[in-house]
Amino acid sequence: MNTTLNISAYKFVPLPDAAALREVLLARALDLQLKGTILLAEEGINLFLAGPGDAVRGFVTQLHTDPRFADISPKESWSDHQPFKKMLVKVKREIIRMDHPAIRPANGRAPAVSPATVKRWLDAGHDDEGRPVVTLDTRNDFEVDAGTFEGAIDWRIQKFTQFPQALLDHKTDLQDKTVVSFCTGGIRCEKAAIFMREAGLEHVYQLEGGILKYFEETGGTHYQGGCFVFDERRAVGADLSVIAS
Repeated sequence: MNTTLNISAYKFVPLPDAAALREVLLARALDLQLKGTILLAEEGINLFLAGPGDAVRGFVTQLHTDPRFADISPKESWSDHQPFKKMLVKVKREIIRMDHPAIRPANGRAPAVSPATVKRWLDAGHDDEGRPVVTLDTRNDFEVDAGTFEGAIDWRIQKFTQFPQALLDHKTDLQDKTVVSFCTGGIRCEKAAIFMREAGLEHVYQLEGGILKYFEETGGTHYQGGCFVFDERRAVGADLSVIAS
């Protein structure tokens, strides 16, 4: 019986008080007996939590009382066990490390495209202007191996800090195409899309909500395999249930 609610969410928003916020969020999570990981940095928050549904949603309700997090809308899935061993709240330099400090999504996102629109484009083989559409996987190679979009571009990167150079090495291959960057939940493809735009690629979008939101809203059409997740579930299928352990 699936009694454990798993959520993931992130937001790029200035958090100059990240160190103090760490103590507050850790106390709340422990009080609600949640487990998972919350990453905080000056650039924002990235969280993965699991526990009883009421407790997890109670944590989100408390999070929403901070105006900076009022619009956070976590992606949800259920499992029959707690996939995390403990509760960690860490303060990092970046919530997703790229080593390009000029890339600051809080100052302006790259254009996003909804899962329904991506599905429609992939159904047709082109975007609404007739331009060829390619999907670009911004995840690490072992994550891609668990599953990805049919025909997705995969540069076999081993860590996200390698993405900028990989893009520069392959930039000419993407000219005159509409590029949809994607990742698990949206955080990496958001930074990747900004970097690509700044590198001079005009028709670049990020998949809103990442693979998990695409599964939730489309059932996973045009996607092969599962989606790797960084907990004991290892991977979830298009119905967001566990497919490997």
